[in-house]
Amino acid sequence: MAPKHPLLGTLKVCVLNLQSDGASVTDTNPHLSSCCELLELVLRKGLQQPVLSLVNRDYWHCFEQLPHHDTCTRLSALSLAVEQTRGCKKLLSAQGRGRYLLRLALSRGALPQFIKHLLHTPRVLEWYCPNSSILRNEEFVEPFMSLLLVLSQMEFQMDMENCSFLDESWLLPVCDVYEVVPCREVGVVLRYLSGRVFVLELMPGSQAYADKFVLPGDIIDEINGTSLRNSKCGQAGVVLSRLKGCPLYIRILRWRAHDGTMYRPIVKHLRALRTENPTLQLTPLPSPQSGPQDLKPSTSQCLKEGRIVYIVQYLGKANIGMFGGKEVLHQAITLVLQKNLPSKEALLDLKETHVTCTDKHSKVELLEHHYPEISCVGRYSQPDYTIFAFCVGDCPETPQSSGFSCVGFHASNLRECEAIVCRIGEITFPTVFLSSYLQIHILCFCFLQLQVSSTQSGLYNKAAS
Repeated sequence: MAPKHPLLGTLKVCVLNLQSDGASVTDTNPHLSSCCELLELVLRKGLQQPVLSLVNRDYWHCFEQLPHHDTCTRLSALSLAVEQTRGCKKLLSAQGRGRYLLRLALSRGALPQFIKHLLHTPRVLEWYCPNSSILRNEEFVEPFMSLLLVLSQMEFQMDMENCSFLDESWLLPVCDVYEVVPCREVGVVLRYLSGRVFVLELMPGSQAYADKFVLPGDIIDEINGTSLRNSKCGQAGVVLSRLKGCPLYIRILRWRAHDGTMYRPIVKHLRALRTENPTLQLTPLPSPQSGPQDLKPSTSQCLKEGRIVYIVQYLGKANIGMFGGKEVLHQAITLVLQKNLPSKEALLDLKETHVTCTDKHSKVELLEHHYPEISCVGRYSQPDYTIFAFCVGDCPETPQSSGFSCVGFHASNLRECEAIVCRIGEITFPTVFLSSYLQIHILCFCFLQLQVSSTQSGLYNKAAS
């Protein structure tokens, strides 16, 4: 039996979820960002950093180099995509350009061809470590290419102009384009924060105040094709003055996300706006899972790089053997509690691609796990509803691994406990359904189980439970 890689197993489930929707894949599809994150993880896995360089190498640098080699002609689809990516002024980092290129490749059905160019360019492919890279492993690259072929046959209809936040996040804001008839003044008060143009307030009697096409907290991303990304103070006013009396086509990024809650990457900026203008009304719509939220985190939360980081009690870790499914999670949490280890106040950071837990006082990192390593997540029902845990495979790529471990936590309250479990589940397992087993409430999102291969111990794969 050929070994399988957990990243590819998770990617396969994500591709199947995209297929199951039937219709065209748009930016509102809940599985799209997860699929892109997994593709990014595959392209970054095993990518070696140059010894003498001040710039970190990313997969964008690999694709950027391909047009300079004989395997890629100047008029190829890859060359044109690379040039279009370079010409996008809304992208400021290699991470943003790589993500834009991936979205461009998906929308054009050309991702398999792009990867083939990479695989047939030895001078670039050698940047990947042969021992850890999926692209340089013959047993892994074939199923990976098969998944890319499936993606190339699907129809992706994505707004490529909505890319100003790709430098920071795969989560994209709601984007609207409005045509404003010629007028003397639009009537908005603007604030420049981190190179973005935020609307602070609307002037009474102005066209913006009457039409409400833009709201305080929104971002003006583009005016008549002129990008305002990385703008300096007053640049939007200069553009508007130049277009005075002309129809305006304004691209607006909303502060409210698709689900009605606050768009997470701009939380810290909205707090700054609210400090300057206390009358600013920013009330998110209630989420079906987390309920109403406010800009100000509770005492059990803090902000880190614009993300909400939860303050929890780290209860410890226990080995649970060779099976890490939802059926053993109740017993697994019990094993963690029976060890009776002293709890540690910690910061639980749910990032886009992985979860980290850091000791709040010593700043020592207690754990770090990528979401594909998580086999199940759930909340304990007795004796405390605020205890939750997830199971992970111990070093799934090394033969010295010893099965699965359960990592336990104690949340500050029930609402936050449910929010954390839902958040991990939404990222790790895209399809949501709620099940109950014994005395534990478990959110199992298209559950993937790591198993030991019958022919090669230490090699794990994720299969649908």
